[in-house]
Amino acid sequence: MNKIQETKRIDALYDKIAELIEQARKHVATTVNLTEVYTKYHIGQYIVEDEQQGEYRAQYGKQVLKNLSVRLTNRFGGGWSVDTLEKCRTFFHVYHISATVSRKSVAFIELGDNKQKSATVSRKSSDTLSFTLSWSHYLILMRIDNPDERRFYEIECAKQQWSVRQLQRQVASSLYERLALSRDKAEVMRLASEGQTIEKPSDIIKNPVTLEFLGLKPEAVYSETKLESAIISRLQTFLLEMGKGFLFEARQKRFTFDEENFYVDLVLYNRILQCYVLVDLKIDKLTHQDLGQMQMYVNYFDRYVKLGFEKPTIGILLCKSKKDALVELTLPKDTNIYATAYELCLPDKALLQAKVKEWIQEFEESKED
Repeated sequence: MNKIQETKRIDALYDKIAELIEQARKHVATTVNLTEVYTKYHIGQYIVEDEQQGEYRAQYGKQVLKNLSVRLTNRFGGGWSVDTLEKCRTFFHVYHISATVSRKSVAFIELGDNKQKSATVSRKSSDTLSFTLSWSHYLILMRIDNPDERRFYEIECAKQQWSVRQLQRQVASSLYERLALSRDKAEVMRLASEGQTIEKPSDIIKNPVTLEFLGLKPEAVYSETKLESAIISRLQTFLLEMGKGFLFEARQKRFTFDEENFYVDLVLYNRILQCYVLVDLKIDKLTHQDLGQMQMYVNYFDRYVKLGFEKPTIGILLCKSKKDALVELTLPKDTNIYATAYELCLPDKALLQAKVKEWIQEFEESKED
């Protein structure tokens, strides 16, 4: 074996071992995170069950938590403040509705004498206690009152592997409500059970698209070029806002037709739908000329760019304002072109929640008729 072959062999061995170590570290981190979550869930359970035995629950609870905090801190060190114990109690209150765990079946990890007992959880056949995220994620989720909305974010967070910061941003930007308002009433009900499903072009549309991370003030004067540059500078966050499966290909993509040059502001690709997604930015109100231009862009990509196995191109016009009647009148039915407004500040969550509630109520009433 010559020196080159030996080097390649050693490199291959190194890569295998390095990958194994990386996987082991991830597994250890995941195990530690989940153990913390299950432990704090059952701490909350024990506190609630003990409080229910007290004659004066509110006053009794405060005294117990203060006493517990002091004793736990003395034995295990920091991290067991009254605030933490209250969050454990809240965590149990929020999640015990969908999962009841027998107190007798839980054995907590005991520290000391180098002995450990693995935490075991037994479930009744009807229970679905299954935590997959970190405690920091659940601190955000437990603050969401609507169980459907909470379940949606939990599903998406696990699927998309959102960081804590990304989850905070998605909740603050009302992703659940914006997706719900972009769908028909039957599909709204799927969000809480399946998360965001991408099966057809309209599934990638949000109403509105929130671009608060660009740092542009709503009242400021800016050009389409400045808006585009701001998006490119925060591309990762922009793709997260656009949704699942988006990849960036080009900005100001030029194509020539009939000896004339045309430019598409942003060319994206959605790997789930397997199609190009063309994005045109409009800082003024949408016109029928804008829609016609996007139709031409889409037609060109469908005829000259996309490959045989790829799905038809999607066109999205991100505009400051739009009139749905104009869009419906201008575009043919079953078109792959969508106009959606963008906002430079976080939407009014209460207003969006009220709209979603109204939609769901109308949907349920229509089923009864």
